[in-house]
Amino acid sequence: MHEYRARHRQARRRTVVGSGTAALSLGLCLSAGQLMAGSAASAAATTTEVAPTTVTPVAATTTVATAKVTPKLTAKAASKSIKWGSAVKVTAKVIDPKTGKVAKGTVRLQTLSSGKWKTLATKTSSSGAVTLSAKPKTTAYVRTIFTGTGYNQVSTDKVKITVKASGAKILAEAKKHKGALYKYGSSGPKRFDCSGFTKYVYKKAAGKSLPHKANSQQNYGKKVAKSNKKVGDLIVFRNGSYGYHAGIYAGNGYMYDSPHSGARVGKHKIWSSNYVVRRLVA
Repeated sequence: MHEYRARHRQARRRTVVGSGTAALSLGLCLSAGQLMAGSAASAAATTTEVAPTTVTPVAATTTVATAKVTPKLTAKAASKSIKWGSAVKVTAKVIDPKTGKVAKGTVRLQTLSSGKWKTLATKTSSSGAVTLSAKPKTTAYVRTIFTGTGYNQVSTDKVKITVKASGAKILAEAKKHKGALYKYGSSGPKRFDCSGFTKYVYKKAAGKSLPHKANSQQNYGKKVAKSNKKVGDLIVFRNGSYGYHAGIYAGNGYMYDSPHSGARVGKHKIWSSNYVVRRLVA
């Protein structure tokens, strides 16, 4: 009986130990399997190949600008000295150096005014030389400038054009004061007597200085025959040889003057043949 129990206890120990051994063996195997699986997964993740990206080259866009041609521009003024009211005429020609032919474009005649170039006249060049004209009011610098499609802009050097006072300028100034009341002893700019009017106009328009007295004014300027008088000439009426009234010749037997008290500056008929003519501007 005791032997049976002893054998039974021994068998149970072997079973427990065997189970533990088996469980331990299984645990080790599982752990090893997990480690092996993890290592394999890690290895797989590490060695996974990435599919190459295909880069499509973009064609470069190249813009080739067409080089502009610099034409040859020449210009010549008919005269560098003109009378006020007359036109300055400039002849210009533009040549394309590649073809030797006239360059097509726009030619401008400009004057320098207050530091800026102002266009006086414009013409198109297409088959030959072009002539531009304008009437500058004062002495100034002028130039020609060319612009055209496919061409660089070019200009000539500036040239001084001298504008001289003329009879037309004298008359233009006289007309500005039409309607001004007569006032004895006054020489403008709003009231005038006869010699005060002529004194003011010649000074303003031509820079000529005259005394404020008709009799003294007849001693100024160049003596001109009545038959050769021109617009802008000074007319001095006389009593014998004494000058008592002055006016500015306006053409066709008329003059601009400030007649007498109660009258106004205006264009009036020359009423007497006893007068002399004096030319103060060319």
